[in-house]
Amino acid sequence: MHPNSVRLLSAIAVVVGLFMAFSAGALAQSDPLSSWNDGAVKASITGFVARVTEDGGPDFVAPERRIAVFDNDGTLWSEQPIYFQFQFALDRIKAVAPEHPEWKDTEPYKSALAGDVQGLMAAGEKGLVEILEVTHAGMTTDEFSKTVADWLETARHPRFDRPYDQLVYQPQLELLAYLRANGFKTFIVSGGGVEFMRVFAERAYGIPPEQVVGSSGVVKFEMGADGKPVLIKEPKVEFVDDGPGKPVGINRFIGRRPIFAFGNSDGDQQMLEWTAAGDGARFMGIVHHTDAAREWAYDRQSHIGKLDKALDEGMARGWTIVDMKADWKVVYPPAP
Repeated sequence: MHPNSVRLLSAIAVVVGLFMAFSAGALAQSDPLSSWNDGAVKASITGFVARVTEDGGPDFVAPERRIAVFDNDGTLWSEQPIYFQFQFALDRIKAVAPEHPEWKDTEPYKSALAGDVQGLMAAGEKGLVEILEVTHAGMTTDEFSKTVADWLETARHPRFDRPYDQLVYQPQLELLAYLRANGFKTFIVSGGGVEFMRVFAERAYGIPPEQVVGSSGVVKFEMGADGKPVLIKEPKVEFVDDGPGKPVGINRFIGRRPIFAFGNSDGDQQMLEWTAAGDGARFMGIVHHTDAAREWAYDRQSHIGKLDKALDEGMARGWTIVDMKADWKVVYPPAP
């Protein structure tokens, strides 16, 4: 072969190789759900979004009706070994304990100060609510927000030694962004405290405070000592956004039935059922915690995030069940 021909073929091979490498890189970058393994679960998400956004298609949904709702604990971030907001409350109990010497001999505070989770569980719902009321009340809403923000800056998860708001799920962050890029409005609908979640939701998930629905306590308007109005948090529960409360919260604060809903526990069952009961195309998803190595494996017997009846219903009705171990390439974002 003529030397010039050899050089020409070599040049062509280099160009083809560079093109293929560039194309492969571009393809990888173009995948909006790159942390999801290819398979039926990922395809169910992308297929649904494609159907409801196809202008003129049989399942087309107008942008203003593209409402997506997500539970928070166990769906957008981890929830073990105890709900992160409850850990915040326990840390607050220890911080203010010097002002309450009687707590060292009084339940549920005695167990809280000792870090006795079993003792706290024995106190039942009444004891847990009392802990939350005491640690979340008696301050202005601005003071509470600052207290939460300070805690998120300093507290570290006992297993991963990372700030709690870094233990968000990378695949779900991608999903939220993917939905918004396709004209969806994304909401949190969680049993967690609404004012607690609003502190970090926009930074962590890109979900603004007005799109966070959660449990709430009574707040009272009054004039402060400086003559400026303040909102004071009182030790009374106003609304519990869990179980059957979730559809009620959606109706009250969003005003549209979602077409897309994601949860992870029996506390999300009614939200998923409410979403499924609407007309037209619907997506119901459940995160099933199956990865003990990278996160935790739990479902029917767990004291946190119990997934039993909702799992049975989801499998029976063909909802999308995410197997964390099989369907997610990674769980958390890389540490900064």
